[in-house]
Amino acid sequence: MADMYFTKEHEWIAVTGGEATVGITAYAQEHLGDLVYVEAPEVGKVLAQGKEAAVVESVKAASDVYSPVSGQVTAVNKAVVDQPGLVNESPEDKGWLYKLTLSDTGEVKALLDRAAYDAFCATL
Repeated sequence: MADMYFTKEHEWIAVTGGEATVGITAYAQEHLGDLVYVEAPEVGKVLAQGKEAAVVESVKAASDVYSPVSGQVTAVNKAVVDQPGLVNESPEDKGWLYKLTLSDTGEVKALLDRAAYDAFCATL
């Protein structure tokens, strides 16, 4: 089973060994509203931790998605590109955005676990 981590920018990452799956949190999609567009990174793109990786657009606003860790994109969820509403329906499961190979597994230590993320969201 993957270890889940979160960022204060409301991205989640599920890490299994040196591989990870990334998406936006339930909190993020609730505040964005109905998503109408997802721009995912290209397979092969190298992402840096904390830098823009994708864009999600709702009826309310467009929002950048930042990479929780550095690594190379290995897969994109074409289903959410075709049907952005999947992110609203299942943000932390079927609504994932992309997968990557981590370039530095130590970067996950800077991320929040579920309890810390939930506590952070409670202060917003």
